[in-house]
Amino acid sequence: MDPLWETVHAERAALAADLAGLDDERWRTPSLCEGLSVREVLAHMTAGASLGFWRWMAGVVRCRFDFDRQVAMRLAEHLGDTPQETLARFERVVTSTTAPMGSVVTWLAETVVHAQDIRRPLGIERNHPIEVLTRVAEYHRGTDQVVVAKGRIGGLRLRATDGPFETGSGPEVKGPTLALIMAMTGRAAYCDDLTGEGVAELRDRC
Repeated sequence: MDPLWETVHAERAALAADLAGLDDERWRTPSLCEGLSVREVLAHMTAGASLGFWRWMAGVVRCRFDFDRQVAMRLAEHLGDTPQETLARFERVVTSTTAPMGSVVTWLAETVVHAQDIRRPLGIERNHPIEVLTRVAEYHRGTDQVVVAKGRIGGLRLRATDGPFETGSGPEVKGPTLALIMAMTGRAAYCDDLTGEGVAELRDRC
């Protein structure tokens, strides 16, 4: 097993712990993923940790290659009848190494970003290990797979103020590594945590 899976598992476990005891009203809080509540984003994360390639592909065919429909279908499968069931289903896949495709770092990035899609609206903070955030930032700066990131930051210089991450050239955008990750993956709310002459441009691209 790739040792990086242990980091994925740790990030999932931290999120599950953060959500324990959340009341029903807070589970309905809109996430940073447009149109989805924090509960629905968690169900989406459960789906991603539950689907192997062939089952994922069967769903794609069933949905006639409509990927948004496939995502919605799998989310509904893992939502459960109550928020407590949604969380319990997620807890069961915390140590899963199942994934439809992509490298392990892809799933680490997915876990970190979607966890913040949930935490930020709920006002929950996590002190991520900087080495984990740096790994995720390095991944996103070089790819537009899954989510546009590389293309979004073209012509800008990003620089972390809490770690070694930096990339690009042009108008500067600086701030915490987590905020850079979230902004480069399209979460405009995190631009509030950034400074520099390139922030307005990055916000527009979000």
